[in-house]
Amino acid sequence: MRACLTGGIACGKSLLSQYLIESGVDVVDADDVVHSIIPDEERKRLAKIVFGDAGARRALEAKVHPVVRERIDAFFSAPGDGLRLAVVPLLFECGWEGSFDVIGCIASSRETQISRMMASRGYSREEAEARIAAQMPVEEKAARADFIIRNDATPADLRMEAKRFLDFLMRRRRDFQKTGIENV
Repeated sequence: MRACLTGGIACGKSLLSQYLIESGVDVVDADDVVHSIIPDEERKRLAKIVFGDAGARRALEAKVHPVVRERIDAFFSAPGDGLRLAVVPLLFECGWEGSFDVIGCIASSRETQISRMMASRGYSREEAEARIAAQMPVEEKAARADFIIRNDATPADLRMEAKRFLDFLMRRRRDFQKTGIENV
């Protein structure tokens, strides 16, 4: 089963992923792939350009997204039988949703997103709003997902949501395996 987690910027994808990893889920994160191919200083320089210029952002994405897609596909093709999950923030923006059997979306309010980016990343309100505006609205992503994880509260609350999401993934995986066996 190919499972995916998406969501808006500063909604808690990394923390939720960490909780899932602690529960034994194998995770590949598209952002980690990008970080592995574009050095930190270069990413910071590019961010100043692409969040103010949609054409420049599309040109950068045209170069980066094929590499990300290749690494995600390789992750799912590798041997193993554990539960696997790809974290793809721009899943719907890229049009990749058809490549996954189940999609979860972590969502936070716009104000929570802005507050988190200002507090943890040092962004100004304007910078935070520009990054949010560069992505599909998180509520639209949530409406297109199979499972929604709300994250406007505490890390402890998110940990409980992670358990709910993991239970959902395990049920879907069992259903997926049964269907696959019956169709052989």
